[in-house]
Amino acid sequence: MNPASPWWSPSRHADRRPILLTRNRIQAAIRGWLAGEGFTEVDPAALAISPGNEAHLHGFATEAIGNDGVGRRMYLHTSPEFAMKKLLAAGETRIHAFSHVWRNRERGALHSPEFTMLEWYRVGEGYEVLMGDVMAFLRTAAREAGAPVLWFRDRSCDPFLEPERVTVAEAFAVHAGVDLMASIRGDGSTDADALGAELDRIGVRRAGDDTWSDMLSRVLSEKVEPKLGEGRVTVLDRYPSAEAALARKVPGDARVAERFEVYACGVELANGFGELTDAGEQRRRFEAEMAEKARVYGESYPLDEDFLAALSGMPPAAGIAMGFDRVVMLATGAPRIDDVMWTPVP
Repeated sequence: MNPASPWWSPSRHADRRPILLTRNRIQAAIRGWLAGEGFTEVDPAALAISPGNEAHLHGFATEAIGNDGVGRRMYLHTSPEFAMKKLLAAGETRIHAFSHVWRNRERGALHSPEFTMLEWYRVGEGYEVLMGDVMAFLRTAAREAGAPVLWFRDRSCDPFLEPERVTVAEAFAVHAGVDLMASIRGDGSTDADALGAELDRIGVRRAGDDTWSDMLSRVLSEKVEPKLGEGRVTVLDRYPSAEAALARKVPGDARVAERFEVYACGVELANGFGELTDAGEQRRRFEAEMAEKARVYGESYPLDEDFLAALSGMPPAAGIAMGFDRVVMLATGAPRIDDVMWTPVP
């Protein structure tokens, strides 16, 4: 196969096709599992008032022109989350969606500006149940691919073993030698000076204007993430509340939230929450995120007022998003996300 030839050339497509058919089998098997668990598949609209309100999440903007010729700014969603939570407020209790989503400023071996996200929600259930769901999907993907382990580059991970479950604080202590909780106050607010001192001590670079969040992200990406999912899946649990804008705080400990991520072979695959349903608190968090976005990038996104109104009627639920293309990558051993897409983004 000539890697310089376009993906649509017959010879290259013939080499790609077995992986793409495996993708279809994995997707069909996961759909079957979800149907067996009583989930209803939904199809959220991709056009949205807001692409999401996280400081470092970048949307694609477009213009919707009405019959009167007047245009209004809209966005391609970065996640179907807002639309799906509205469905929970409407009365749905177990829903899932395979959605194409769009994220700007993201391109690389593990990132595509357009990709497929599997998102699902369980009303009235704890977020720990979602951890079992992810493991079921990873095992399903491996079986459908005929793979005994998941692979990414030179690293492997056995999804059939019980996963390792560690808190973010534990992972920082073990893999980076950082006492993360020493920089988080009892009310969940953070101390950038305290975390900065930890970075200086372990020799991780930082800029003078780095926020606490900036420094946490740097330690996570440089020291912690590469060590996760080695040999077995890692569930990285109880994120600091400051890093969980859409999640409930853990009862009895405002410093941490009901948020977890799942890693295999050092690759993040899923991000789950015990969902926040306090509309007032959610508004405050969104406003803080957009203030930070404006500070760093000189832009911000509107709040979806319809979503905030629906949130007041949303029942307690747990929800999660999984990068479906990445799961296919690891099950087939593909080195790049473009290799598992039927038509890669130009």
